[in-house]
Amino acid sequence: MVMKFIKTIFIFTAVVGAVSCVKEDFSGSSPAESGKYEAPQGYLPGQVVLKFDESLSPLLDESGISSAPATRSGVSSVDELLEAVKGYRLERVFPATKDNEERSREAGLHLWYVVHFSEDENVDDVVKKLSVLGEVQAAAPVRTIKKAYNGKVIPFSTGIATKTGENVGDLIDWQWNLRNNGASKYDKNQEVTGEGALEGYPFDGRTAESKFTAGRDIHWDKARAICQGDESIIVAVLDEAICLDHYDLRNSLWTNEDEIEYSLEDNDGNGYEGDVHGYDFINNRGNVTWDSNGDSGHGTHVAGIIAAENGNNGISSIAGGTATVPGVRLMSCQIFSGSLSSSTVSLARAIKYATDNGAVVLQCSFGYTSGAANPYEYGTGYRTDEEWEVNSPLEKAAMDYFIHYAGSDTGPVKGGIPVFASGNEYAPMAGYPGAYEGCVSVASVAADFTPATYTNYGPGTTLAAPGGDQDYYFDFKEDTDTGFGDTRGAVGCILSTVPSHISESGYGYMEGTSMACPHVSGVVALGLSYAAQQHRHFTAEEFINLLKQSCTVIDGDDDSNNFLQGDKFYYKWQADASFLIHGRRMELSSYRGKMGAGVVNAEALLNLIKDGGVAMQFPNIFVNTGSTMVADPFAYMDGDSFSVEIEDVTVAAVSSGSGSGAGSVNNVTGTLTFHGLKNGSTTATITSSTGSSQEFAITVRKTGSGSDWL
Repeated sequence: MVMKFIKTIFIFTAVVGAVSCVKEDFSGSSPAESGKYEAPQGYLPGQVVLKFDESLSPLLDESGISSAPATRSGVSSVDELLEAVKGYRLERVFPATKDNEERSREAGLHLWYVVHFSEDENVDDVVKKLSVLGEVQAAAPVRTIKKAYNGKVIPFSTGIATKTGENVGDLIDWQWNLRNNGASKYDKNQEVTGEGALEGYPFDGRTAESKFTAGRDIHWDKARAICQGDESIIVAVLDEAICLDHYDLRNSLWTNEDEIEYSLEDNDGNGYEGDVHGYDFINNRGNVTWDSNGDSGHGTHVAGIIAAENGNNGISSIAGGTATVPGVRLMSCQIFSGSLSSSTVSLARAIKYATDNGAVVLQCSFGYTSGAANPYEYGTGYRTDEEWEVNSPLEKAAMDYFIHYAGSDTGPVKGGIPVFASGNEYAPMAGYPGAYEGCVSVASVAADFTPATYTNYGPGTTLAAPGGDQDYYFDFKEDTDTGFGDTRGAVGCILSTVPSHISESGYGYMEGTSMACPHVSGVVALGLSYAAQQHRHFTAEEFINLLKQSCTVIDGDDDSNNFLQGDKFYYKWQADASFLIHGRRMELSSYRGKMGAGVVNAEALLNLIKDGGVAMQFPNIFVNTGSTMVADPFAYMDGDSFSVEIEDVTVAAVSSGSGSGAGSVNNVTGTLTFHGLKNGSTTATITSSTGSSQEFAITVRKTGSGSDWL
């Protein structure tokens, strides 16, 4: 079973990107002919992860291993085993940080360690020996995570696009996924349709108009008229790195204001050095890179779908802002770099990093092979939550941490929303982790809302979104002069941002559930933005339920909402010396009831949010003695101004902005500053100019972090 990038099919000159899945062998290890141990494919040699029993937490702290790598743990049974396998280092999987250590310990993440030992030792044997120790709750191999594709994106080349950094013209007319007006806007050199579209090959009889059916999109226009995003919402993109200097993305980046770019020190104390816009978890450095040999532009492409800047003569996006209205922020969590493999440890660290640094949406276009995929072509995959948990305990622990601890009690959402691609194995079941309860798994549809030919579907699938379908649109070609075959079907794929070294224009087409996934991440981010602006609060579970309720039904009881009937013809093609093309059909009725709740609908979601959830509450304040805490009342309540009155003025005071503190303050039109005077607690009341009031608590203490109320 391989943790892989969900198969994005890249189209390039005269070739469809060949997808190569790396399959793991779980039959155990065998020595090489030389007699030296070789780890099974998909394992990192000389490494395992383990979770110590909770009762050992004081001992681990006392030994110092919880704060710095060490050669021994202080646990006699474990150390004896390490001695036998030439173990030389143990280190905590997740670095300790003052702001988040308390909840890390509450979740048990402080008990997870990476164990390094001789590469001559059998990984499975070490795991088995650790697993039987009473002091060890769990042990597992460190698995590699490899990208499961080859190929290059097809550059967007209509002639109006020149290069990244320059205005290239508004490209919304090429983004059927956002605004579907029918075929005419997407294919100016359209091939003949109907029988004989490609001489000698069958055609399903659908017209060009029906393959690009007007209105079958995510209702982008009406949603953007309601909300254009909010910079308080952070989406963590776990992928190849985002191109930070892309013309459409540079104003949409999350920025860690307390960190210094290229610094080799952890200036903000979050456990990572130099992480200004995210972190490279492959090379363990703060400066992410998107131009290594083997990088495809995948992370930049999904980022553009979510939050490219709108209205700047480039592409449009779902939750990106404009020149005057800030949109959601993109955090680059780099788990792939060029041809280097990632690991389950890197992935787990990226998930926790995103949680601890404010992300409420995880954008994850990767996953394990579906448990229902053809094992001869794709390998075996997990079929149940239990199988995933047993074999991937560290990833599950990190995912549970995000689902439970992301967001806040006082913001738009409590808990995090992980969004995954369902997979491209044509399988009747979504892959993990997306199929796990608490995650959102996204299948892919074409521009007429028929299932994409490659998409996974069935159990574990939450909903669907536009992902493109190059085989289905093979008889269409993009407006280029580069010749027969090289761009066929491209206009049926998804146009988004890519680095300029991949496409001179900075834009290109890709397809796959990898592309469907960021549509849902973007809609979720837009919905949370609207919730923030309307001061509505939801749990993550409540919000996911709204997401499903708002979907456009595609398998209803009548023709007006049932698009899964009849057959769908597509070309399964390859470019080789003979240029073989094979026509195939898929029975659409076999997908009924298996595409989740339907296709994501941004407008309908926003309409449900306005009166949903509960009203936000002004947060309780925790402030150090002799220190101050700043709060923005406009983030929690409606009104033009606010007044605050503190009951016990000997404990705390309040002021407008940076002014001196007093027992009360009136008609504040900006931020509030709370001053800790002495240890203790008191109540306070905030009143809006609308007349509404809320009571909150102020706690003054010597040990407060000054930020834990967030």
